[in-house]
Amino acid sequence: MDFVPGRPRSDAAREAILAAALGELQDRGYGALTIEGIAARARVGKQTIYRWWPSKADVVLEAALVAAAARIPTGDKGSLELDLRSFLTATFRQRDQQPVVVGLMAQSLLDAEFAIKFRERFLFARRAALRDVLLRARGRGEIFDGVDVELLIDVVFGVLWYRLLIGHAPLTPSAARQLTDLVVRVVGSYAQTT
Repeated sequence: MDFVPGRPRSDAAREAILAAALGELQDRGYGALTIEGIAARARVGKQTIYRWWPSKADVVLEAALVAAAARIPTGDKGSLELDLRSFLTATFRQRDQQPVVVGLMAQSLLDAEFAIKFRERFLFARRAALRDVLLRARGRGEIFDGVDVELLIDVVFGVLWYRLLIGHAPLTPSAARQLTDLVVRVVGSYAQTT
């Protein structure tokens, strides 16, 4: 966690601040989000927020990390199909987090230092979670060594990001199921050609 040294955080205040940041984002959008608004909603002083986070983007980043870790399962359900469907269904269910992710992406384009944090802490963490699912499938013999796992991760998150950022099609349970089926078929057809 990136926060300024000082007094230890109160867990209750931390949770209130993170929840307030997400609530403010949903209500106002990233452009109108302010530390003052987060502080008022969380019922803490803005100096408390600045003591622990250097910017609004850092508060939102931590809130997004906590939400993703709590809501998106990566446990072993016994097969690539079941693991991936569970992961994608939960991930796509987070479509209400669009203002959060879009705001973080926009901030990363404007602030090179924050871009590194966003990439390393959020994007790479989400990629690592999916990589675990795919490598577990490889360990079970469902994905052969010749399959580029990183490319599969790009394909899966490419669909997510494209739909999230462009908004041309929804992130639905049906889309999660179809993407899962597509990945499973592609991996299976690759096995048949090798």
